[in-house]
Amino acid sequence: MFRIGIIKPSTRPGKAEELAAILPQGIAMEHANLNISSGTRAELEQGLRDYDAKIEAMAALAVDLVHAAGVPPLLLGYRGEQELVRGWERRYGRPVFTNGMSQVNALRAFNAKRVVGVSYFPGPINRDFARYLEEAGFVVLGMTGMEVAFEEVPRIPPAVVRRFIDACVVPHPGADALYMLGPTWRTLDMVESLEAAYGIPVIHHIPAQSWEIQKRFRLNQPVEGYGRLVREMP
Repeated sequence: MFRIGIIKPSTRPGKAEELAAILPQGIAMEHANLNISSGTRAELEQGLRDYDAKIEAMAALAVDLVHAAGVPPLLLGYRGEQELVRGWERRYGRPVFTNGMSQVNALRAFNAKRVVGVSYFPGPINRDFARYLEEAGFVVLGMTGMEVAFEEVPRIPPAVVRRFIDACVVPHPGADALYMLGPTWRTLDMVESLEAAYGIPVIHHIPAQSWEIQKRFRLNQPVEGYGRLVREMP
């Protein structure tokens, strides 16, 4: 039995269940959250400071792996995030990974170089997300956020999300991968159809988590129905 401590950015329901559904049996999950509710930059930056106590608590539970989930570490850039994670691992004696790390690892596993990204965060913060990917070595052809209130994201109809994604991806036929930031919009069931439509891998928050956790625990149990990453297990 493996145990992973997952620190979620918000208390919104559903995503832990989606992750559990595509993880192998025998992986137990402990949960904490940062209480992010409005998605403002100030709140995300406070979340960066709030991780420490949560990671310390997970280490006290003697979990095998800590997942500091969510957007806040991306704001530091790729190099800043790496430094932050190394500090956590030194202080708390547990391996730690972030969503950004799992997604970058997944992009590299597919040898992607040119990436199109989408998010449900409006405005300038998407430049920070693009900078993170650029520091990790990718050419970012576009990183576009949907203009929607943070609290409304779970209620966006899937058809609306799909039209938004199509509008972002179609102008970039040279992309090697689609990067979908965040788990809150209803997109997990779209991954397979998006890959079929565009002919490129889709790096989605939840399959990337599952893939990274399996790799960390040296497991290899492919899952059908959620895209190439967890089907092929590169």
